[in-house]
Amino acid sequence: MNWDMLGHEWAVNLLQEHVAQGRFRHAYLITGPQGVGRRTLALRFAQALNCPQPLSPGEPCRTCRTCTQIENMQHPDLAIVQAERAGSVLRVDQVRELLPSLSLAPYQARYRIALFLRFEEANQNAANALLKTLEEPPERVVLLLTAESAESLLPTIVSRCEMLRLRALSLDTLTRGLQDRWSVPAEQARLLAHLANGRIGAALSLYRSPELLKQRQGWLEDHHRLLSDNRVKRFAYAEPLAKDKQRLQQALEVWQSLWRDVFLRASGSNVAISNLDWTEEIDRMAYSLGSEPAIRMVGFIQRLIGLLEKNINLRLATEIFMLELPQL
Repeated sequence: MNWDMLGHEWAVNLLQEHVAQGRFRHAYLITGPQGVGRRTLALRFAQALNCPQPLSPGEPCRTCRTCTQIENMQHPDLAIVQAERAGSVLRVDQVRELLPSLSLAPYQARYRIALFLRFEEANQNAANALLKTLEEPPERVVLLLTAESAESLLPTIVSRCEMLRLRALSLDTLTRGLQDRWSVPAEQARLLAHLANGRIGAALSLYRSPELLKQRQGWLEDHHRLLSDNRVKRFAYAEPLAKDKQRLQQALEVWQSLWRDVFLRASGSNVAISNLDWTEEIDRMAYSLGSEPAIRMVGFIQRLIGLLEKNINLRLATEIFMLELPQL
């Protein structure tokens, strides 16, 4: 039944087999881009380990109290450790606070599950605090870590985990899945699949939160206007934007996806673009500017997003972006 997941069959089959044969590891690292299904897979695995009435070996019922509590991340034997918000830092005290409880017997379930989400956000002290537990894991405890990539973690952490690398689904698979399983209209499903670049979690977040799509539309409209604005108008726009770091980052990510699409079209690539509903504008920019300015903007925005994590002057960063933006 693939644990009621769309895609990642190989990972589900592997974990099912580990549970069914009772030879699962003490620690697993699930990597892949954000929104690809890392957390969902980890929770399904936790259900498979602890479901008291599995449909078959390694197949949780997903309806009993244990499965429901794990699904909602509210089970007493499931601990969730993550940074306060995406993009911030997972601190050492968050890890240390959890560790003593792992030596205790489970309250209700067969196994205690410690789920460390977005572990690439852990600082070095936090990673080192977990390392000893990975080296000498308590009995009846399974540690689950998710991260963007193994390369973003300490090699000593990675070497002590069974690693599963999740990849985005094909756009056709995700489009059909959104239609068949979530009754998303065909045209909307196709757009969501492209915007999410094959990441099922990202597509569902956009579908369930229409305000995110509305906000994206606003960023794209602003960008369209900025391309023809003079420097004075651009700086006037930059001033309020620079006062909210999270809002600035969201805008930059949307604009980066647009420039990526422009580069793909200008270079004649067969790779699918993300912003299907802005195809006409993307083609116009590609024709007017060509591929070189587009790839330069992609790289520039990527570096700028990285600098936002280092507490740079936000207004200066935003104004530099406005200066780099081509004029149409």
